Amino acid sequence: MKPKWEPVRFGWVKGVMIRCMLNIWGVILYLRLPWITAQAGIGLTWVIILMSVVVTSITGLSISAISTNGKVKAGGTYFLISRSLGPELGGSIGLIFAFANAVAVAMHTVGFAETISPIMQENNAVMTDPSNDIRIIGIITVTVLLGISLAGMEWEAKAQVVFFFVIMVSFVSYMVGTVIPASEDKQSKGFFGYQGSIFLENIVPNWRGETGTFFGMFSIFFPSATGILAGANISGDLRDPAVAIPKGTLLSIFWTTISYLVISATIGSCVVRDASGDLNDTVLLNETEDCVGLSCYYGWNFTDCRESETCRYGLANQYQAMSMVSAFSPLITAGIFAATLSSALACLVSAPKVFQCLCKDKLYPVIGFFGKGYGKNNEPIRGYILTFIIAIAFILIAELNTIAPIISNFFLCSYALINFSCFHATVTNSPGWRPSFRFYNKWTSLFGAVVSIVIMFLLTWWAALIAVAIIGFLLGYVTYKKPNVNWGSSVQAGTYSMALTYSVNLTGVEDHVKNFRPQCLVLTGPPNFRPALVDFVGTITKNVSLMICGNVVTVSKRKPRINIADSEGHLKWLNKRKVRSFYTSIAAEDLQSGAKNLMQVSGLGRLKPNTLILGYKKNWQQDSTQSLEEYIGIIHDAFEFNYGVCILKMKDGLDMSRIVQSHVNPAFEDSDNDIPSEGEEKEEPTNPDAHLRDEDLAVNKEQKSTVFQSKQGKYNIDVYWLFDDGGLTLLIPYLLTRRKRWSKCKVRVFISGHPDTIEEDCKEMQLLLSKFRLGFQEVIVLPDISLKPQDKNQKIFEDIVAAYRLNDGLRDCSESIEEMKRDALWRISDQDLKTHCLKTERHVRLNEILCEKSKDASIIFMSLPVAKKAACPSALYMAWLEMLSHNLDPPIVFIRGNQQDALTVYCQ
Repeated sequence: MKPKWEPVRFGWVKGVMIRCMLNIWGVILYLRLPWITAQAGIGLTWVIILMSVVVTSITGLSISAISTNGKVKAGGTYFLISRSLGPELGGSIGLIFAFANAVAVAMHTVGFAETISPIMQENNAVMTDPSNDIRIIGIITVTVLLGISLAGMEWEAKAQVVFFFVIMVSFVSYMVGTVIPASEDKQSKGFFGYQGSIFLENIVPNWRGETGTFFGMFSIFFPSATGILAGANISGDLRDPAVAIPKGTLLSIFWTTISYLVISATIGSCVVRDASGDLNDTVLLNETEDCVGLSCYYGWNFTDCRESETCRYGLANQYQAMSMVSAFSPLITAGIFAATLSSALACLVSAPKVFQCLCKDKLYPVIGFFGKGYGKNNEPIRGYILTFIIAIAFILIAELNTIAPIISNFFLCSYALINFSCFHATVTNSPGWRPSFRFYNKWTSLFGAVVSIVIMFLLTWWAALIAVAIIGFLLGYVTYKKPNVNWGSSVQAGTYSMALTYSVNLTGVEDHVKNFRPQCLVLTGPPNFRPALVDFVGTITKNVSLMICGNVVTVSKRKPRINIADSEGHLKWLNKRKVRSFYTSIAAEDLQSGAKNLMQVSGLGRLKPNTLILGYKKNWQQDSTQSLEEYIGIIHDAFEFNYGVCILKMKDGLDMSRIVQSHVNPAFEDSDNDIPSEGEEKEEPTNPDAHLRDEDLAVNKEQKSTVFQSKQGKYNIDVYWLFDDGGLTLLIPYLLTRRKRWSKCKVRVFISGHPDTIEEDCKEMQLLLSKFRLGFQEVIVLPDISLKPQDKNQKIFEDIVAAYRLNDGLRDCSESIEEMKRDALWRISDQDLKTHCLKTERHVRLNEILCEKSKDASIIFMSLPVAKKAACPSALYMAWLEMLSHNLDPPIVFIRGNQQDALTVYCQ
């Protein structure tokens, strides 16, 4: 069914070329170009024009390339930049560009008012004084323009066509006027027709006033060239932007450049710089010796006003010299009206449309209010009102030469970023950067960006610094907030290219102990199930080293699968928690084989994990024996793969799966629900987030707070460094103290020692810590670590292992122990207890020391016991860990390095 209405769409002529030409033919052309020619001379004026054209032409080529790199929607320049370079620079430049266009409305309106004000003075219709008259006229004018804009794009386009016709007629009137013989009145005002002597005099500069410098003139002229984006800024209203923007923009630059060069050369060849306008200032026969200046050769003596600097006419004094030269001056006045009003109208339309797209993307807070559109063309009425208010604020300045330089810096900054975005997209080899525009070259874009920045600082260095600072702030805000948008920008391509290059370069560099960092593979399962484990490792690795959250999904051979949507949801959860980590999941038949595969394949080049971190298996006494064997097997596999190992135990456990009401891998940690009994077939796991929509995964997964997110007071971090493992047991607590939440904690290092050498051992360790530069001062020697534990604590250990005893001493001697343990390797024989008697007593004794000295610590780090794979049953090993951490409230971290040096005292 055909819709009742369709949005208005424009072609390349009406939508882009005419619109751009009208915006370029603005107030500067009629009211400042003759004056700039008088100041800079024809030669330097051409240089100024051509410099501006170089910048705008290169920018036009870049805009053409961007507009042909995919379908362009509404949002104009902001849309083009943000989708090619990314939201960071796109957002900042979009905001600046919208503001610059709003100020440009004021500039063109003030130019219009400057034309009306003298006419009113000539007819004795002054309202107050010239400055206030400009303000009043400007406010009335911009209000009328706002009404035209609110009427819709169709009315605005019709008005632009009328303005274009009027301007063309005014040009014809001006060119005809230059060849008509000058009347006596025009001669008194400095116009003498085409004269070679006038051309030669006006070709060189004659600087006057505070702004009388090359770059002073450039800063006033440059805003006239900024209209090249008028067509691109209404990209959403174009029938085919990919064709209209390149064709219309480049042709508008060509034709307007010709017109500026012609007008500058012609008026500089016809009008002298100074004239009085007094018909009595003719040269008498006896006054030729006292007459100074070129006008004397044409019968006019303007010497008095030149010497007293009171001349009211001539190129250097009369802003409306084109009107005086014209064959019919009212046509020039009409042209000024058309040029200023059309430019103001184009800027008044451009600013809200760019701002509307920016608001809809929600890159910045608060401004979303202005994103709402109305009517069939989705008109940004609220944006129009905001632009109107900004324009009025600058109209109150009522000085065109003050407003123009302000705009120059903002537009130059915009052009620099547009060109840089194209260059960046090309050099990063982004596969998505495939513009169909044939005349684009990355080096011209880079040249345009550099030239724009250089000119910015040459014009007004402090204004350039302000513009750069504003963009830097806006860029920093978006970078910090990381908006949830993905436009496939060149920033992403550049990041990938840079990461790939650095990763490959790292492979050629040998490892060095000074660059050692714990690169952590964390067996979290779904990260939101174990937030404390994620927070602990994230605190250590933040801005320091690699962190990978690994999830082993146990599946059958028949239906191995991993839900990709889950991975995306887990990454969103990590990002929302501000944990910088990768996430990876792997399908395996059991936890141990999956963990083994993760340890072998995780990472890239030197960015490969060297430390395995897992949660303490709190439910090991209730879980299946197979699960226990897998858990201990992971620790042994880690040491075989040369990994360091960390095990985190919390008093209340780590598993939050019941709270988030999702499935958890029963083989992994302390979930004792839905655990199959021995011999029972395990059910294939379901999607833990099946009840959630993909986009809601990160939002709906509850962010539980943990101790590692809270600020710690002046408590102790106790480190029991009982074995030399390369220093990992010391390095991880040090990294923890570098975080603000833990910085006030005092680290105490406990070491074993002999009663006779306590002081020597303490001093030796303090010296070593000093050489390590860790900042740990307090060292406590434990001379009684080898004492026998109390009987009651020994009894606790015996109760722990009772259920796992083989009780082989009660068996008939004919039955061998090997046969008894063949199907139950995890069981503890009497021989095992005897063999490991000293280790058992040591661990029970260590628990007594921990309960005595560290019960009030914020966190405890302890050397992880190590036992040979075949020599120590799994149940006995877990009983040691259970006994070491028995009756302790603080989190405890068992650490064991892989004997690779993590600390050094040397500088090379």
